[in-house]
Amino acid sequence: MSKRHKKTLALIASALISGGVLAGTSIDLSAEASRPAANDMVRATVYAEANGNNPAELARKVNQDISEALKVIKAKPGITAKSGHQNTYPIYGQNQKIENWRMHSELVLESRDPTAVSELLGRLQQMRLAVGNLTQLPSPETRQQVEDEATRDAIKAFQKRAAVIAATLGKPYKIKQMSIQQNGGAQPPMPMMRAARGVMMSADVAAPIEAGESLITTSVSGQIELGD
Repeated sequence: MSKRHKKTLALIASALISGGVLAGTSIDLSAEASRPAANDMVRATVYAEANGNNPAELARKVNQDISEALKVIKAKPGITAKSGHQNTYPIYGQNQKIENWRMHSELVLESRDPTAVSELLGRLQQMRLAVGNLTQLPSPETRQQVEDEATRDAIKAFQKRAAVIAATLGKPYKIKQMSIQQNGGAQPPMPMMRAARGVMMSADVAAPIEAGESLITTSVSGQIELGD
């Protein structure tokens, strides 16, 4: 138990004892627990983008780039792809007049094989696509398992803190209400800069992806009621 929590418990006990502890008195408290989770999944966003004065031609060009990219991705086992954001918007010049148009279309890739993703990203950059961001995170199965473990730890910590408070006051207790909240589980996305034309990253020298771990935290808050 941290010094802050010990001090809080001491203040609560002192205040209640000085005024007399009545049965039915309610006390709010909270506890939390954290567990590390392996980042065993990689999520990357790649996109095709083009500028021009003809929106229809832009759509044809960008859609062709995305279509060619999907062929390469589907040939890679263990990597899934789905459509991301797609938009076309005007580029304004002086006097707020439209001078050009820009189309942007994304694909979101997911895999448990970081080496395969790294190699694929290098290949896609050779095909005029750019990497928007890269995120390492626990897979759904890993996250669920670690969340369950952290939840058990947090509930035990809540019960222990409740027992300490009740024992200090010399009263039995019961839990009136409890809420559980999960957070954490992914590293911040890593923004990737698009390479200049002619110096795209080669698939043979694709940057390695270090998975690491994420911290899964479960917070439990609730209220206990003192008995006779």
